[in-house]
Amino acid sequence: MTNPFSGLDNAFGAEPSELKKHVEKVKPQLKKSEENDVKQDYEVSRAQLHNLVMKGQEAVDGILDVARASDHPRAYEVAGQLIKNVADTADKLIDLQKKMKELDAEDKKSGPSTVNNTMFVGSTADLQKMLKKQKEINNNDTK
Repeated sequence: MTNPFSGLDNAFGAEPSELKKHVEKVKPQLKKSEENDVKQDYEVSRAQLHNLVMKGQEAVDGILDVARASDHPRAYEVAGQLIKNVADTADKLIDLQKKMKELDAEDKKSGPSTVNNTMFVGSTADLQKMLKKQKEINNNDTK
């Protein structure tokens, strides 16, 4: 096997060495966000959305006054767009509530759930014999 770097080794006076490939497979670990971070993000997002709705309502009131005073179609178009934006922000606020409830429900239901399915393989006569023996054992234990 020839060294592709032999010319460089000669030019720099270096000793030839074997190339070794070192590949390490590492899967990235996703850190589950802490409950405090989620709660804080929710509160900040909720406060911002409330603030936007309030400012948007003030802006709607102002643009409607301008539209009435000027009686210009463009002013009414802008007012309509602004009303739509405020309504969309209110919808985002409701969506935020739904997402938070889904996260809470997901945390609660993520507990372990075990399902054990037991199956008997044999004839009905074998099953009756086994149940009779089990019943006798249970009766002897209670005495």
